Amino acid sequence: MSTFVLAVIAVAVAGAVTYILMKKGTIADANNNNIPDAIEEKVEEAKVVVKKVKAKVEKAKEVVAEVKKVADKVTKPATKKATTKATKK
Repeated sequence: MSTFVLAVIAVAVAGAVTYILMKKGTIADANNNNIPDAIEEKVEEAKVVVKKVKAKVEKAKEVVAEVKKVADKVTKPATKKATTKATKK
């Protein structure tokens, strides 16, 4: 329990320090929504990355579906033909 309390106190102190620095103007907050601009920029960058990853995942799903279709068509593995030697006398 004490670890949880310490973590909550640490987050509260960090939040309070950030808030005070934003009000003093040390940390930029152009739109005055109490979220530092640096955090807003990182969130926007993360959204772009998420969109790219989603697109790649969809492409991978399509590829997997195509591979599955091909695999379903192959019903039995290829076998090596038996070779017979014709002997001449």
